[in-house]
Amino acid sequence: MMNEKRKIAFFGSDEIALPCLNALLESSENWEICGVLTQPDRRSGRGRNLRSNPIKKWAMEQGIPVQDPQRPGKEEADWLKHLGAELTLVMAYGHILKDDLLHTAPCGCFNLHASLLPKYRGASPIETALAMGELETGVTLMRVVPRMDAGSIIDSEAVSVLPTDTGSSLRRQVSHACIPLIQRAMPNLLSGQFSENEQDETNATYCRKLTKADGEIDFTLSAEEIECRARAFANWPGTWFKHKENILKVGKLSILDGGANLMPGQREPTEKDCLIIGTGTDAIEVIELQKPGGKMVPVSDFLRGYALPREITFSSPSEPRSLLR
Repeated sequence: MMNEKRKIAFFGSDEIALPCLNALLESSENWEICGVLTQPDRRSGRGRNLRSNPIKKWAMEQGIPVQDPQRPGKEEADWLKHLGAELTLVMAYGHILKDDLLHTAPCGCFNLHASLLPKYRGASPIETALAMGELETGVTLMRVVPRMDAGSIIDSEAVSVLPTDTGSSLRRQVSHACIPLIQRAMPNLLSGQFSENEQDETNATYCRKLTKADGEIDFTLSAEEIECRARAFANWPGTWFKHKENILKVGKLSILDGGANLMPGQREPTEKDCLIIGTGTDAIEVIELQKPGGKMVPVSDFLRGYALPREITFSSPSEPRSLLR
């Protein structure tokens, strides 16, 4: 007689968890996903139509029971007990879980967090790690506790940050790093045969939720910091600076080592068909630019259709915007 499969519940709302979910589904000889908790449908797009998130769509396609409460609580805990959930996995769910959900599954509740904890606890670990110039990040499997991302560490999988990485490409790498991590951890989590290590609180850092304002270039930063932020924010919130009342969006930029001796935000005035701007260290060259209502184009094309004075110093945010809190 075959052993009955162990039952796992999953909490998540972001597509970053899809590789992990597919891996669980494909190697499911000993377990099954019995239910999914996710965020409710949101209005998006030009028509402001209600849309399901990628995790809800995935669960429905697989025929897995799904709930999408505004605030999960006792009702959802009772639902999971009814399903017989023995273990709970969480990744990018978007809610702080209370005791009734933390202690529903007898084998425990565990989170896949997209950083190498204790660094970059919080809402934007991938983009912040890239923006801060990290050479390595990854994903950490940890026990969920009431404090944000503060639980004991069970295992982790490191990911190298490439010089060409953007926030999107690094997100893909981290999402796929979940696969070997969860494959080696799952049998141990279900059997209870694993070790836990408390996080070193003295090394803990917290990253906040990104806003549109984070995309504005602070020319007082170093050229390296500006370039890292531009790659980190390429998908959202983008990179931009102001000219008069216009927001000019930057597509690509590069560092000019030993560039012109310019003040932060000052344009190199002798260059007609390119845009070189001073920073807190070296200069940067803007490669692609977009005006309001226009398309992203090479800077040489942009300057032929947009009057940008050669003798100009672009402003920086009035206050520095730290990505950590």
